[in-house]
Parts: sequence; C-alpha cells; structure tokens
Amino acid sequence: MAESAMTGGFTRQRGADLLLRFRNAGVLAVLLILVIGSAILTPEHTFIGVANIQVLMAFGAEFGVMALGVGVLMIAGEFDLSVGSILGLCAFAFTVTLEASGNPFVATAATLVFGALLGTINGLIVVKGNIVSFIATLGAMLTYRGITEILSGGKVRTVPVDEYPLFMALFSGKVAGVPVPAIWFVLVAVVLYFVLNRGRFGNWIYATGDNVQAARAMGIKTGLVKITCFAMVGGLSAFAAVLQATRVAAFSVHMGEGWELRAVAAAVVGGTALTGGRGNMIGIFLGTLVIIVVDNMISQLRLAYEYTYIVFGLVTLGSVLLDLWIDRRLQRASA
Repeated sequence: MAESAMTGGFTRQRGADLLLRFRNAGVLAVLLILVIGSAILTPEHTFIGVANIQVLMAFGAEFGVMALGVGVLMIAGEFDLSVGSILGLCAFAFTVTLEASGNPFVATAATLVFGALLGTINGLIVVKGNIVSFIATLGAMLTYRGITEILSGGKVRTVPVDEYPLFMALFSGKVAGVPVPAIWFVLVAVVLYFVLNRGRFGNWIYATGDNVQAARAMGIKTGLVKITCFAMVGGLSAFAAVLQATRVAAFSVHMGEGWELRAVAAAVVGGTALTGGRGNMIGIFLGTLVIIVVDNMISQLRLAYEYTYIVFGLVTLGSVLLDLWIDRRLQRASA
C-alpha cells in the first residue's frame, strides 16, 4: 500500500516536472511552426530571404531588448505600459543630446541615464504612492508621449550618426553578416538570465512577485526591488531607442507606439504569470521571438494592419489558456 502511494507520488511529481519543462518547449514549438509556416506562405518565400532575415534581426532586436526587461518586471509582479513612450522620449533626448555634444557615446550614456530615471519615477509612483502599476504607468504612457509631442513639435528630425563610423559599427553594423542589434539582444538576454538565476537579486525578484508579504517577512526590501526593476526597464527602453534611432538615422514622435502591449504579450507567451512570481528568461526570450516573427509574417503576407491586433490577441489568449491548463495540472499533481 505504501509502495503504491510512493509510486503514485513519484508519477505525479514526474508529470509536474514534464509540465514545467513543457512551458518552454511549447513556446519553442510555436516559434518553429510560425517560422516554417511563414517561410512557406509568404510570396516567393521572402520570409527566409537574406534581406528580410537581416531586417527581422535588426528591427526585432530593438523591440526584444525592451520586452526582456518588461518580462523581468512582470516576474516581480508589476507592469509598465509606458515603455513605448519612454522609448520615443529617449529617442528625442538622444537626438538633442547628440546635436548638442557632438559625441554619440556621451549622448548614449545620457540617454540611458534619462531612461533609467523615467523608469525610477514610475517605480516611485507605484511603490511610494501605492498605486496599481497598470494605472500609474498608463498615466505615464500618456504623459511621456505628450511631452515628446510638445518638445519635438511632432516633426521628424535627422539623427546625424553617419558621421561616426565607430559608433555605427557598434550599434548598427554587422558581424559576420549578423546585425549588431541582434547580438545586443542576445547579450541582454544572457545578462538577465544570470541576474534571475545566478544571484541573490534574482531570488528577491521571484519572492517579491510571488508573495510580497512573505518576502517582506524574510527581510527583502520589496519596494527597492520593484523600483530597481522599473529603472532597469526604463534603461533598456532607452537602449532600444538608441538602437532604433541609429538604425534609421532619424527621430519620429511615433517611435515605440504600441510596443508596450506587445512586450506584455511576449512575456505572457513565454510563460510569465500575469500575477508575478513565475517566468524565466528562456521563455521570455522565445516569447519575444514569437511576437517578432508574427509581426514580420503579417508584413510579408501584406495583410491589412488590423490583422496584427487579431493575431496578437489570439496568440496571447491562447498562451494564457495554455498556462492556466498547466497550472491546474500542476495543482493536481501536487495534491
């Protein structure tokens, strides 16, 4: 009898382990299906053309860098709907600072600090003001976008980065045919992976997102953890702004519009819980790639832009439903 109970417990535990692994494997399977389907369905198979792949890696990396940070923040139990607006405002700041200083590296450093500051402000409003992050950052999204409109006058401005070949090579060049932004995207993912899995701060992030009260009882400064994560998201959004402004050599007030919800979708598709406390960098990375591929696939199929919302909505909803199903199976396995 005891042996039967032990066998049953072992089987349930094994099933739970398989389900946990299935989270990332499922996202990877979806990504592969999308890539194969896009390669087959796009006219003249343009999806797998060298030109499109390079554009995909460069443009997708700009979104990806920001989405990775949003995923970490969601693990900590918070949202930031202002990341797209932070990107736009930081792109303007980079343009102005470059014109004033004549040094793209100084402009980049100043932009990163500015982005981290904007993120810190969001974090302070959420933590010190005790305001739900969804509402606080929704207000920040509108505020930052409005400030960008006012300061720029809504005009497109040229960013004179072509005058600095070393800077262009580091932020918009190619290494063995691979766009440098894609390399930055992977490096950011690797760094955040080690932050989440190889350090004390990563444990604090998971504990804060899982149960704030319990984390506080353990002596974790949950407010500082959240503010730090907000600052990190702001800094990564600023870095994405520098990458995009360098690639297109121009500033537009519409830069980053709509990216905030796609970043949340990328994290959710990657298995990050909307309630916080659960998720991993591999899943977020794969989920980001799914969103990037879907966006490019729609463009290559020359579908009306309205279909983008439908596809993203279905992908996000399907991911949430799959996550709920896995959670229920895990609860049964642990019972």
